[in-house]
Amino acid sequence: MALEHAILVSLLEQPGSGYELARRFDRSIGYFWTATHQQIYRVLKRMETDGLLAVREVAQQGRPDKKEYSVAQPGRAALSQWLHEPIEPESLRHDLAVKIRGAAFDDPAALVREVERHRRAHGDRLARYLAGELRDFTGPQAPAPLDAGQELQHVVLRGGIAYERMTIAWLDDVLTTVHRLAAPGPVPRAPGTPPD
Repeated sequence: MALEHAILVSLLEQPGSGYELARRFDRSIGYFWTATHQQIYRVLKRMETDGLLAVREVAQQGRPDKKEYSVAQPGRAALSQWLHEPIEPESLRHDLAVKIRGAAFDDPAALVREVERHRRAHGDRLARYLAGELRDFTGPQAPAPLDAGQELQHVVLRGGIAYERMTIAWLDDVLTTVHRLAAPGPVPRAPGTPPD
């Protein structure tokens, strides 16, 4: 997926300025597709030049006018074409998993702090996802019933929640394993290590 597709989806959900779009990336779509504010502004300008976006000037009181972006027909066509193209399943590339395997050739206990840091980060992300779910989809202020767009946003968020829960469970398993290996007693040999 290209950043352009994520921008098209976000602007179809709600037109907005570059600043508003960047904030939406920070709050929701950015959980699944990250981009810096500079990248978003650069791509918005290119998409405007390419005719994928419509732009209107919005006057503001006491502040400079802002540009509000919306998706033009060519942008809708580009998104529709992309939605109908097959994509390959994602390949997992996980630095921490390689580090964990590499710990067999060093001191596995040295990983504890790093694994705990990752666990906190995933716990924080899960908390943000759950708060967003309550705010936007399941809490007393959430619209009922949800429209099709909201239902699809919610199913993506539920996927993120499931992923974070799975990752936290795996990191807990890693910590349990590392602590067990660091316990006093005979240290298991790493695979391929010759006996003493």
